[in-house]
Amino acid sequence: MDSLELLTHPVRLRIVHAMSGGRIHTTAQLSAMLPEVSKATVYRHVDLLASGGVLEVVDERRVRGAVERRYRLRRERASIDGTTVTPTDHRQIFVAAMATLLAEFDAYIADDRADPVDDLVGYRQHSLWLDPDELAQLITGLRAAIAPQFDNAATPGRSEYLLSPILFPLNRGPEAKA
Repeated sequence: MDSLELLTHPVRLRIVHAMSGGRIHTTAQLSAMLPEVSKATVYRHVDLLASGGVLEVVDERRVRGAVERRYRLRRERASIDGTTVTPTDHRQIFVAAMATLLAEFDAYIADDRADPVDDLVGYRQHSLWLDPDELAQLITGLRAAIAPQFDNAATPGRSEYLLSPILFPLNRGPEAKA
């Protein structure tokens, strides 16, 4: 299974999110983190991610006669090269990303501890008019602001946030690119 097929499934993307920050989890722990997904489904998707090289086995131990594996995310394998995909592939990636975003938000908001105001939840959309140089500057600035946080480890003082920047040109007819 190629990375496009492997990573464009909402459950697998949620598992990737759950493994971020250098965390190590068993499949049972992941199942507890995704209570609305059946255990069998979580086990199947963990197996696919491990077989595809996105997750690696850190260690194994015997628990009540079964082998329990602890997994870690291989971040370098958890992405899709957007420059090599077709427009149809881009649609599939976008749909998977939106389905995952909806599932993650639904899980957040369904939690009794959810407090969108205190948690600084934000969802805004802005329409911007940019020339190619301004667009490049915007992307460079966003990367400079976000990239240093990618390697933050999960620690007791940190909360996990899902950041989903989405950027695409609006097609509003022939005059849009004037």
